[in-house]
Amino acid sequence: MFATRFLKKEKFDDYNDYVQNAVPVVPENFNFAYDVVDVIARETPDKLAVLWVNDSGDRKEITFKMLSDMSGSVANFLRARGVVRGDTVLLFMRRRWEYWVLMMAMHKLGAIPIPSTNQLKSEDIKFRIKAAESKTIIAFDDGVIMAEIKSAIGDAGVQLIDCADVSSACDAYPAEFERVENKNTDTMVVYFTSGTTDMPKMVAHNFVYPLGHINTAVFWQRLCDGDIHFTLSESGWAKCSWGKMYGQWLAGATVFVFDFSRVFTANDLLRAISENKVTSFCAPPTAYKMMIHANMKKFDLSSLVKADVAGEALNPEVYEQFLAKTGVKLREGFGQTETSVLLFNNQWIEPKPGSMGVPAAGWDIQLLDERGRRITDANVVGEICVNVKDGKPLGLFQGYHKNEKQTQNAYRDDFYRTGDMAYLDADGYFWFVGRNDDLIKTSGYRVSPFEVESVLLEHPAVREVAVTGVPDASRGQAVKATIVLNKYFQANDVLLRQLQDHVKTNTAHYKSPRIIEFVDTLPMTISGKIRRALIRTLDSAKETIVEPIKNTIGLGKEDEEK
Repeated sequence: MFATRFLKKEKFDDYNDYVQNAVPVVPENFNFAYDVVDVIARETPDKLAVLWVNDSGDRKEITFKMLSDMSGSVANFLRARGVVRGDTVLLFMRRRWEYWVLMMAMHKLGAIPIPSTNQLKSEDIKFRIKAAESKTIIAFDDGVIMAEIKSAIGDAGVQLIDCADVSSACDAYPAEFERVENKNTDTMVVYFTSGTTDMPKMVAHNFVYPLGHINTAVFWQRLCDGDIHFTLSESGWAKCSWGKMYGQWLAGATVFVFDFSRVFTANDLLRAISENKVTSFCAPPTAYKMMIHANMKKFDLSSLVKADVAGEALNPEVYEQFLAKTGVKLREGFGQTETSVLLFNNQWIEPKPGSMGVPAAGWDIQLLDERGRRITDANVVGEICVNVKDGKPLGLFQGYHKNEKQTQNAYRDDFYRTGDMAYLDADGYFWFVGRNDDLIKTSGYRVSPFEVESVLLEHPAVREVAVTGVPDASRGQAVKATIVLNKYFQANDVLLRQLQDHVKTNTAHYKSPRIIEFVDTLPMTISGKIRRALIRTLDSAKETIVEPIKNTIGLGKEDEEK
């Protein structure tokens, strides 16, 4: 395992031993492409770095020697196209194998890649070009994105490089590329946030960021030599860095990539895991829900022995059903585009379904109240904050690119403020509550949307749900549930009362939704997260919210009096 070269110890006896001794030793002028990929290529040239397949039946295996050589060739190609150290380059690569070559090439060159999703539209791209001051875009033509990019570029003088040219460059340009020196504090990669509550921000990570993902891959995902790891994310999101590159190669694992051109199904995922003998899988809860609802018995999943979840909080019902069908315990991890994994259910603790787990090595995580005071009592909600008084942990971003004001707002009083709310239980496990803007304050109580959603998802009628607060004259806010029903269930008064009673039976009475709206779909970000903020905005735009919805779903006067 290559990661042990950066750790004081190779093995750890328990969680305390891990916390004290698993913080990596960072070399000067570290560059992942030169100091990890190229070194592995020299020592074990035939070791498999990437196993890529698509839904057309194509397959490509990339060894570390191939990756090293191709990234050198592409670095020479990019230099010939005028890309130099410090340039920002937008990448629209979906899940094409060339993405991994491009990332290593740009690390060698010192240019700054900005991975972006192919789901963006012209105005989104135009915003990113201007914000990042990008002069180059590299894209895989999926039949749609090129037109959007060309519309966004207009006459702005931005050069557009086709993925096909990158592929050709792997053979056309020499593999030798003289090392371009960098400092550890130089910006290595920038990610745009998904913009769930505001305009997307540019998160800048420096050259030691990959070492922060030793926690992600070695200690959360528990990867080792010989593992084949499959993270679902496409290349446009930071979760790709979490699960498809840095930490996985440091752990000795092969990255499995499933490049699908259409909307994937649960059967697609299960077949990919089965046919390619995937040993480790990581995805948001939504993907596990899809798999659970499929006929999993049709597929040989015996190779799958590790499974993790991130992106949104894990509902206990999903945990229990996946465990019953596979025998594999889902281990939840928590982090942001701004971080590597900072809370997770590690190998030394028994996962509690729905809990984020405990802090990763190197991370001093504290819950702070609204006045910035530390919360130490169990079951008291506070903001998840990272103590940076004595320096930033590996994996924490250096700031928001070209926006010092945003950076200063995030780093205040020796803490990085995540904006996410949680509480600690008596055993020291962290439990997600929601974004601080998502918390519902009703009749003096604070209600976690996630907690109510978890209870509702246990009901067989509920397929998807978003819980929000709506204005209420007497309570401040009322709890509202926006629900997508499973097949064969119909929205009516009887079902409405069943759902309310279900919540009252399984949690505190005041958490039961006074308002329920049945919809066909929930609004989502392009990264697949529920846009609760949009639901609140749409509700607040209505002249009145409580009475009209109650009337349409049959919430009567007697419920007002309860």
